[in-house]
Amino acid sequence: MKHITWLVGAALIVSGAGAIAGKVDSGKAIAAALADPSRPAEDTARDAARHPAETIAFARIKPGDRVVDFIMGGGYFTRILAKTVGPKGQVYGFMPDEFIKFKPSYGTDQKAVAAAYANIVAINGPLGAPALPDKVDVAITVQNYHDMHLGLFPADTAAKANAALFKALKHGGTLLVIDHVAATGSGLETPGKLHRIDPAIIKEELATTGFRYDGELAVLRNPADDHSKGVFDPAIRGHTDQVIYRFVKP
Repeated sequence: MKHITWLVGAALIVSGAGAIAGKVDSGKAIAAALADPSRPAEDTARDAARHPAETIAFARIKPGDRVVDFIMGGGYFTRILAKTVGPKGQVYGFMPDEFIKFKPSYGTDQKAVAAAYANIVAINGPLGAPALPDKVDVAITVQNYHDMHLGLFPADTAAKANAALFKALKHGGTLLVIDHVAATGSGLETPGKLHRIDPAIIKEELATTGFRYDGELAVLRNPADDHSKGVFDPAIRGHTDQVIYRFVKP
């Protein structure tokens, strides 16, 4: 009995040490990614306001992970993710065809970022039918969830995109959503008017898809933002109240 007790105790110690080591390795990987000299100066200048280290840690992204950057934009997070997951990991940078048609530079940026990192795969396709890989560890979408509710797209676009993300993630995988906050109860007209969204809509839609809400990181909350201005208004641009929500695929 004493021998069995000792073995169980040793196993727990080893398991705990492994978990601690994993956290340390992730922290070092994130720090190294942010310090990467190949990052554009305009990206590093935004770090203080965007809190990428805390955000990536909150998403539980670690070396070796397979991560989807859903609607990658100019690649700010895509570059950091590529260095964080390292050579044994993979980043899939998705950019919708509709966005590239509206703003061709999105396509140019996507190709340039993918070409600069061996572990980034560029993916294109319709916003409501993205061809995402299976069994990825994490998916993130940054300041773009509200875009799926713009009047330019069919009303079921968000539901279809959410279903695709759910399918792509492995069981236990994480979805991270960052977006500009709209007033409570403001409805689905606000995304088109102010490029904001009521956070309750995000939670409700993802719960309907099958995701489980798993907490919030508050580093981007700004109580001084009254949610009445568009996010491109010079009075609030770069300082909007934003939520960072984590969801899990059961």
